[in-house]
Amino acid sequence: MKILQRSHPVLASLDIAKTVGFYEEKLGFHSIWMDENYGIVERDEIAIHFWKCADKLFPENTSCYVEVTDIDVLYQEMLAVKVVHPNGPLKKQAWGMREFAILDLDGNLIKFGEKIQ
Repeated sequence: MKILQRSHPVLASLDIAKTVGFYEEKLGFHSIWMDENYGIVERDEIAIHFWKCADKLFPENTSCYVEVTDIDVLYQEMLAVKVVHPNGPLKKQAWGMREFAILDLDGNLIKFGEKIQ
């Protein structure tokens, strides 16, 4: 029996409206909640929450990992909107994943990975 079902990372945001807009426009998420202090976006089965902070140190030192299918399709999508991190191109990792990374407007690192079959 699976007890743990889903995880929703909660990332720091310097400006909730700008952060939510970036995730909608660049990453294909849609907003399901937003006020000046908190925001939530969703895409497929993934939700990401954002809390308002005033210190860029928080988002610049925060990350999350999203496991995906069809990573090649997602990678091409992210390349097209120019959000792939210069140090995070798609590559095979020794731990059995193919992954790439992006940075959002605030500096949060998002890694996307797919298990190697």
